[in-house]
Amino acid sequence: MDTGSNPVSEVLTDVAEGTGSSVSDALSEVVETTGLGDILKSMTGMTLPRLLSLVVLVVVCVLVVKCFLRLVDRILQKGRIERSLHSFIRTTARILSWGLAVLIVASSLGVDVTSLIAVLSVAGLAISLAVQDSLSNLASGIQLLVAQPFKVGDYIEASGVSGTVAEITMVHTKLQTIDNKLIYVPNSEMADAKIVNYNAQERRRVDLVIGASYDAPTRHVIDTIRRVVEAHPKSLKDPEPFVRMTALEASWVNYTIRVWCETADYWDLYYDLLEQVRDAFEAAGIELTYPHLNVHMDSKKG
Repeated sequence: MDTGSNPVSEVLTDVAEGTGSSVSDALSEVVETTGLGDILKSMTGMTLPRLLSLVVLVVVCVLVVKCFLRLVDRILQKGRIERSLHSFIRTTARILSWGLAVLIVASSLGVDVTSLIAVLSVAGLAISLAVQDSLSNLASGIQLLVAQPFKVGDYIEASGVSGTVAEITMVHTKLQTIDNKLIYVPNSEMADAKIVNYNAQERRRVDLVIGASYDAPTRHVIDTIRRVVEAHPKSLKDPEPFVRMTALEASWVNYTIRVWCETADYWDLYYDLLEQVRDAFEAAGIELTYPHLNVHMDSKKG
């Protein structure tokens, strides 16, 4: 074997023969800029102490990165940082810490880190042009985290879907539906959508419309409904509940109920009132009517 030969030059020669001089020139420029040629040349005769020191450095970098990431997780769990930001902070910390570790190892090998960063920046620009949609999702994810139209745990409706926000990643917003399905909505689509957040306020109003028979006295129906509303422990007294007759339909009279409650109690109160008003009407002799038509026959002959 000719010890004076350069393995890197041999590789570039083979590449040039197979793909043309332009690829060879490009690879040669990268090798000369970053000093990779000298590294590869020296590795053919690397001594055991240098190899051991390199291994020790790699192990130390890995341990430091893992300890740092564990510390970040502990800070996120014990701190008061919004849960929506946890995934983004973890991902950013992971990318930065591992990138720094690679640069440290590369510097110990004699790589010109400054030139390497410049080369990676050019490569990053080329990659960014190829993944514009992903970068758009990333930018939209940052926008959602800063503006905070919703947070993890909120029940929202957006982009034609609805569910509880399970996670906001760098690319998707993950929604968990009532029937336990997961919907991944791209952040760019979420940022442009009309968002309805059902948990943004501490209180919500339950609106119900109940139809009663024309035969039932108005005051009797209203008093019966009010007794049900006021007896429910999750209905708020302030603002005062609203119970009034609001429409005269063809076969029944509409009574509208508007009751405020804590947001977390909304569905419990909604379904409880439906059930309890029906039972109260039955006990009070009030008919819950349905569409019907009364036909009167005239017995007189013309």
